[in-house]
Amino acid sequence: MTHLKEKVARLRRSYAPHEYRPLGGYLVAMGTYAGVTASLAALVKVTGRPVPRRPALADVMLLCVATHKLSRLLAKDAVTSPLRAPFTRYTQPIGSGEVMEAVRDSGSSTRHAIGELVSCPFCLAVWVATGLTGGLVLVPRLTRLVATALTAVTASDFLQMAYAVAQRVAEGGGEH
Repeated sequence: MTHLKEKVARLRRSYAPHEYRPLGGYLVAMGTYAGVTASLAALVKVTGRPVPRRPALADVMLLCVATHKLSRLLAKDAVTSPLRAPFTRYTQPIGSGEVMEAVRDSGSSTRHAIGELVSCPFCLAVWVATGLTGGLVLVPRLTRLVATALTAVTASDFLQMAYAVAQRVAEGGGEH
């Protein structure tokens, strides 16, 4: 066991000699993702739910927008910051109800890796898309309903931003 730990420590040092990279934490995250994905696949098999040969384009587009919104909500929204707080530290607001956070450097590679995951909408998107795709197979009506709500919120966000820009222009504060 000591020999293995030494090998892992050497690998970590040679991989990123000038920066801390939580390789062990990344392994835990990848293992967890593989376990969740395998569990979803097993659940699909056990329940006998049919897996579409080719998903409908409308479902793909719906899940694209829903994945974007849910990933962003989980990773950046001020209201969801209590979920990230054990792994991140607040740094500043970044507008539209979102916050910027830094990963806590606690010495635990797993905690650090989770902090990177939960504060990065791009990183979370893989997990969210997997969950929504599994939901589309296991409970398609409910998943489509939730994805539709997330898509409506995304459209609303863009309309709110466009309205704010139009309002600034109308008041003479924007560029023409």
